[in-house]
Amino acid sequence: MTDALAQKAGDPRGTLAGTADHSEGMSYLHSLPRRLVTLYLPLGLILVVLLFPFYWMALTSVKPDAQLLDMDTYSPFWTWSPTLKHITKLLFETEYPVWLWNTMLVATCATALSIFASVLAAYALVRLRFKGSTVAGGLIFLAYLVPPSILFIPLSTVVFQYGLFDTPFALILTYPTILIPFSTWLLMGYFKTIPFELEECALMDGASRWQILIKIILPLAVPGLISAFIFCFTLCWNEFIYALTFISTTSYKTVPVAIVTALVDGDVYRWGSLMAGAMIGSLPLVVLYAFFVEHYVSAMTGAVKE
Repeated sequence: MTDALAQKAGDPRGTLAGTADHSEGMSYLHSLPRRLVTLYLPLGLILVVLLFPFYWMALTSVKPDAQLLDMDTYSPFWTWSPTLKHITKLLFETEYPVWLWNTMLVATCATALSIFASVLAAYALVRLRFKGSTVAGGLIFLAYLVPPSILFIPLSTVVFQYGLFDTPFALILTYPTILIPFSTWLLMGYFKTIPFELEECALMDGASRWQILIKIILPLAVPGLISAFIFCFTLCWNEFIYALTFISTTSYKTVPVAIVTALVDGDVYRWGSLMAGAMIGSLPLVVLYAFFVEHYVSAMTGAVKE
């Protein structure tokens, strides 16, 4: 209290005291044992937990057949004779490239459709201020909480009646049902961080709502759009229930379903090809997060602050 009053009165002691307190708090990490316990050990555990599945997939995909099941003779965590047999078999003796293309096509189309609908819904709920907009926004988010395992039962009837069963359109048109609610809620939070005065000035200059959305809101909301895109694309890429239910032809299947159904013969699991398929299928998402992780975090922070 005294330091604050002294700082207001022009006494620099308040500033110096604040700096001293700050440096004293940071000095807690100057000791090596404290850094080891509070920083290095937790980070090391997190890295092991996050990266070990990828290491296990990569290791299993290059192990010879003799080492995949014989854990007593060979080390389960390393191999001295790696082979590309499983990856070659996956890429050239199965329809994996087709499955990868199907996954990319479905994820891209469903994500674009969901982002387009979410932008319009979020802007209308945040800026148009119609009666019941707050309730509508809450209901849209609650729709995201409905488990997909419940929705796919009525959706399967709709898909069959419209003749979309066993086609990529069955997934492209049903995935937005689980993507739009969360994306709308995320974009609503981000749109609220954009000053409304910008739109008021544009309206006074004669701009329409569509021009404001295209030329003002969307350029300022690029981090939020990237965040929504990553969320939708990741969910489409990894989705399993709808892809298993609506697609039966092997050449139309997506990677998560195809590698499970096509690389398992009864009780015989082709572990090398399975792990190679899972590893290669996860690489596009890894690259996507690596390029846009900063935008993703900033957009999530803006939505939560709202």
